[in-house]
Amino acid sequence: MNRTRKWMAAILLLCLGGKMAAQSPLTGETPEAYNQRMEWFGKAKLGIFIHWGIYAVKGVSESWSFYNDYLPYDEYMKQQKGFNAGKYNPKEWVELIKESGAKYTVITTKHHDGFALWNTKAGNLSAVKSSPAKRDLLTPFVDEVHRQGLRLGLYYSLLDWSREDYPNKTKTTKRYDIRQDPARWQSFCKFNLSQMKELNTAYKPDLYWFDGDWEQSAEDWKSKEIVELLRSTNPEVIINSRIQGYGDYATPEQGVPVVRPKDKYWELCYTMNDSWGYQHTDTNYKTPQMLLRSFVDCLSMGGNMLLDIGPKADGTIPAPQVEILKEFGRWTSKHKEAIYETRAGIPAEHFHGGYTTLNTTGDILYLYIPNRPNGPLELKGICNKVNRVWVVGDGAMLNYKVYNKLYWSSVPGIVYIDLPEQNQDEQITVVAVLLDGPIKLYRGEGQVISVN
Repeated sequence: MNRTRKWMAAILLLCLGGKMAAQSPLTGETPEAYNQRMEWFGKAKLGIFIHWGIYAVKGVSESWSFYNDYLPYDEYMKQQKGFNAGKYNPKEWVELIKESGAKYTVITTKHHDGFALWNTKAGNLSAVKSSPAKRDLLTPFVDEVHRQGLRLGLYYSLLDWSREDYPNKTKTTKRYDIRQDPARWQSFCKFNLSQMKELNTAYKPDLYWFDGDWEQSAEDWKSKEIVELLRSTNPEVIINSRIQGYGDYATPEQGVPVVRPKDKYWELCYTMNDSWGYQHTDTNYKTPQMLLRSFVDCLSMGGNMLLDIGPKADGTIPAPQVEILKEFGRWTSKHKEAIYETRAGIPAEHFHGGYTTLNTTGDILYLYIPNRPNGPLELKGICNKVNRVWVVGDGAMLNYKVYNKLYWSSVPGIVYIDLPEQNQDEQITVVAVLLDGPIKLYRGEGQVISVN
């Protein structure tokens, strides 16, 4: 993952102000066709990211540990000898991912170190050829993802710091300049396209999660050719934004957006602790409640969360990560009606108690309450009549009352909702408010009596 890059200001295929550009620069794709292709992604809401590779042996930062000169390259690559995947059980992995409530998963087929999890014919660094695992680790995972009905995403690093024909190796070591040695660069591009063709032919994923694009331009990467190659045999595939202007959705990293992103489709990629891959010294795990709060924050702004796990070198998932995924599963199973068929909620000033979303037709407002309320919940500026209020996943009907609705004023009254303690979820309570039609909000500054 790139910790420092800034997002591209112009993402040609993404939405601007909630509206899609009239046509794709590649295919002449209409907004309707684009939205249809993106439909499953917009409804998925939760995905699980998997960073798994040789970096789990020593528990060091994936690829960056040698790039930033924290660890000699040769020492880093020696980890291949300890990557045995001896307890790897892809069936258990996918069962746990599905239990969490995730609808898709993205696995690192190859990080910036060049070590591939599949039996690539284009290079020699792989679980099959250069580790004691001696087998293809990607294919059985893909088979399980398909068997258990999840959507498949493949992470692929455009750059490869191990390749002799790639210009950069570390932040202080550069092999060559692509302008001065274009033939060498074309050799790398041929290799890159070969690996991507292998993945696309063998697995036909639903999504590609590219990374590493910041080191070269879109023209040098041949981004247009890459997307055309992938869509030539996999036309419905979704591609993330990290391919410089040829992606379908934005990927903010680690920091939850404070305001709703301009892109119609977006996904927050987020770690459970402070690391993407397994690091035995990193015990700084967020609590399930913290992670769920970030998740519903994404929901409230119309986005997805791609929550990361980092398996150990033997293929086992660390116990704290398992516990978090299981708690996500308990919560998402209980509140599924307020997750998968929702869209972004209302402005925060209308409900100060937490986060909100709306159902697709806009006549059910969902309130997410992460704290124990000190008194009734308060909704203001709702022009609609409230028909009923209930606790999602609990079924309890809640008492509510409207105050300060004056006959002479256009300003709506304030809705107060009682939420008994016995009906509150141990993590985040969800309350549904059924309205008499699609929501209408009062966005004025209040009103005073006028005397004529």
